[in-house]
Amino acid sequence: MRKLFGTDGIRGKAGEFPLNQETVMMLGRSIALQFKEKEGKNPKFIIGRDTRESGEWIEKAFHAGATTAGASSLSAGVITTPGVAFLTRKHDFDAGIVISASHNPYHDNGLKVFLPSGKKLGKDAESAIEMAVHSSEKISPSGFGIDDSQSIGFQSEYVSHLASEFKRLSLSGFKIVVDCANGAASELATGLFASFGADVIAINNKPDGKNINRDCGSLHLEKVQSKVLEEEADFGVAFDGDADRSLFVDEKGNLVDGDATLWVMAQHLKKNGKLRGNRVVATVMSNIGLEIALNTLDVELLRTDVGDKYVLEELQKRQASVGGEQSGHIIFPSFSLVGDGMQTTLFLLEALRENNKTLFEMSSGFRQYPQVLVNVKVKEKLPFEEVAEIAEKAGEVENALGETGRLLLRYSGTENLARVMIEGEEQVKVERLANDLARVIDSIIGEEA
Repeated sequence: MRKLFGTDGIRGKAGEFPLNQETVMMLGRSIALQFKEKEGKNPKFIIGRDTRESGEWIEKAFHAGATTAGASSLSAGVITTPGVAFLTRKHDFDAGIVISASHNPYHDNGLKVFLPSGKKLGKDAESAIEMAVHSSEKISPSGFGIDDSQSIGFQSEYVSHLASEFKRLSLSGFKIVVDCANGAASELATGLFASFGADVIAINNKPDGKNINRDCGSLHLEKVQSKVLEEEADFGVAFDGDADRSLFVDEKGNLVDGDATLWVMAQHLKKNGKLRGNRVVATVMSNIGLEIALNTLDVELLRTDVGDKYVLEELQKRQASVGGEQSGHIIFPSFSLVGDGMQTTLFLLEALRENNKTLFEMSSGFRQYPQVLVNVKVKEKLPFEEVAEIAEKAGEVENALGETGRLLLRYSGTENLARVMIEGEEQVKVERLANDLARVIDSIIGEEA
């Protein structure tokens, strides 16, 4: 049975399995049945989507399938992923359905399900849904219409909620460049930041169904970097397609990624006595420079596997105040259990204003160490520690790196690849060490070995 759910819901090419109309209808029905069996009543869903041309028909197909199991749905229209999570909790929907493929190109799409808690479906529920989709059952919905009469109200409610969390924030005289990635933030972000008095310059905010993430947004920071310098702006931010993450640019045009954002927020929260446990949560991919910088504040960095759901689990387990990924997913669990690019932007701006510093000044003290990633095609995924030659070479590399370097050796979850990631103070040195270790792996378990 083919697995449909990955670490962030279901993704694929729109119009092809599992995102063809028939399968999406089955997903709607199967998800509705899961909630109906658990709650003993017909479930209520809220559905939101990003700006991809396929979003509207996928939304209607999901709704049509869900109605065959007695579910009802309301559309929030084009809205961010965290916007759907907020509305799900606020209005006590049984689940929020997001139709988006995040930073992927327009021809892809996806589907993820949020519980009112902000968490995603559990593995047991995902497995049951996958089994139902792979069954031979066929369904014939009676109609494909979905009620979108409240969509504008839902969107306004979400933006008002964000604004209400930062009542003391004033951005008067502050110039911001906002790259909306032609995605879900296109109609929402400008008004939100302008409501605080900022001079907002929006770019890539005219979606046409096909230009989402195209040469813009969080994957193409060069656009917002050049615009910040051209406009002599104080600050730049770029979202991805569904605006659950954000990357920043300081007033000098420098990139401020998720690691640097965690550094700024750790300083601010610790100064105000709000960094619970003196801990920050990040993933194994976060740069060693973050760990070294946090050590100067006597703040511990806790690392998880890659994926915002693992970051959230650790945040809740440790009752920590902030965590996130290098890619710009930042979570403040006291406010939301999902990454929210617009909320993160407001938190960062609040930190700058309260400290009376620029983003360049606040992010100083964090040095991004050189990082090298080498992939090796392998014929089998043997545990590295059980292969003597690999284990010995890895030990030599770690000794050579010392306390100012880091080796991360792991297999890809989806391909037959061994990934060698090394960080250290000197680019030439980490490249040499990474290639040396990669050659040993290739000679023993490589595709041609």
